[in-house]
Amino acid sequence: MNLSNLKPAEGSTKNRKRIGRGTGSGRGGTSTRGHKGAGSRSGTSSKVGFEGGQMPLQRRVPKVGFKNPNRVEYNGINLDVLQALTEKYSLSSVDLETLKAHGLASRNDLIKILGRGELKAKLEVKAHAFTATAQKAIEAAGGTIVKL
Repeated sequence: MNLSNLKPAEGSTKNRKRIGRGTGSGRGGTSTRGHKGAGSRSGTSSKVGFEGGQMPLQRRVPKVGFKNPNRVEYNGINLDVLQALTEKYSLSSVDLETLKAHGLASRNDLIKILGRGELKAKLEVKAHAFTATAQKAIEAAGGTIVKL
């Protein structure tokens, strides 16, 4: 190995035009910034979405409705899903960890049990919220509910 064999590691160099490296480079002098004006000086920037003075898209599009910042979003799980889960895995209780383990909920989900379907299994169901029909169906099957 000698000096004629040396070369940079693969991927360590970029193939790009270097600006501000003298007039002979073709990109010296004003360094592609043009002459005078704010754009030629350091520290200039424009707003995100600025369209050169044209009315920006974000202001052109009509705004409709209201988005409640305090809305509580629940992940709904129906009784027929719980019944299928208990038949497949012979469960006696269903909680957040069980639902996560079987891919029905993710880490920060709030769970609400909904009343679609029929529940035959006697279950202890732990969730953040229940519909009235789901609550009646679980208790009619001999199960219990626990609100988290």
